[in-house]
Amino acid sequence: MRSHSDAVPLSPAAVAHFDALLHEIHADAPRVDIERLQQLVDWLLNLSADNAHHVIDSRLERVQELRAMVTDPAWDSDYAMRARVAKLLDYIDRDDDLIADRVPMLGQLDDVLLIELSWPAFASEIEDFRDFCAYRKLAHPGGGASEQRQQWVNDRLDELALWQQTHAVREAHYAPPWITTSTLFRVG
Repeated sequence: MRSHSDAVPLSPAAVAHFDALLHEIHADAPRVDIERLQQLVDWLLNLSADNAHHVIDSRLERVQELRAMVTDPAWDSDYAMRARVAKLLDYIDRDDDLIADRVPMLGQLDDVLLIELSWPAFASEIEDFRDFCAYRKLAHPGGGASEQRQQWVNDRLDELALWQQTHAVREAHYAPPWITTSTLFRVG
């Protein structure tokens, strides 16, 4: 693998600012430093152009899900979640971030890195949002946004209760514990 250490000048202060933002969004994210960023730059530049674009584009698709989630009137994320999403989107929408978006191939690498490393902070909420969107598309719940969301919650709670009952029935014994199999099936 060839090194492209001069491909993008990275300032220690800018990287520290990026790392601080990442940890505001997701406190448990791994730390980002210049050496790791440089390794990522080298890795991306050693991919074929098609593979590199696929890596970038597939990660950026997640941003559209986050935008859809926070703009959907039927989805009521809590304040902390909305604040984290807003910080991420503010960064993504800037052109003059850690790596300027105009830099060929690498311009969105920092955006993708921020999305990838902060994604665990959003993953559970996005899973629920995806499920809600699929439910809304298939079930066509009536009412306004809050009624649709409540219907989804109620239906999922009903499904959970049914699953718990089914699980309990499968685990239950049909004969009382004092009756043994030797007394139930006697031949002769």
